[in-house]
Amino acid sequence: MEKDTKKVGRSEFFLKDIKDIYLYGTETFGVRAADVFYEDVLHQVACLSFLYEIYPECRHLTTKTKIYRNIILGSYLVIYRITPKRIEVLRAIHGSQSPKQIKKLRSIKLD
Repeated sequence: MEKDTKKVGRSEFFLKDIKDIYLYGTETFGVRAADVFYEDVLHQVACLSFLYEIYPECRHLTTKTKIYRNIILGSYLVIYRITPKRIEVLRAIHGSQSPKQIKKLRSIKLD
């Protein structure tokens, strides 16, 4: 039985987040390490089109339908929402963010 694939949408916040993470990585760990991490994030997000259900529910955004999930990449969480028509990648944030800040992600809307 083949699982449906869904289009992956990325919020403007996510795009800014990965740019900022990349710049921080180049300054802290060097260009090569930042490139590898950046490519890994993009690859994991691209694979969400068909692997969106394998990642755990985001513990700060629990719902009965488990629509908020996260990918853990090092110290970062890529948080996304599963909708009937697509996967919405909301943010890439450091895992030390407060739960209050993470809960605000529910309000992010994609066009």
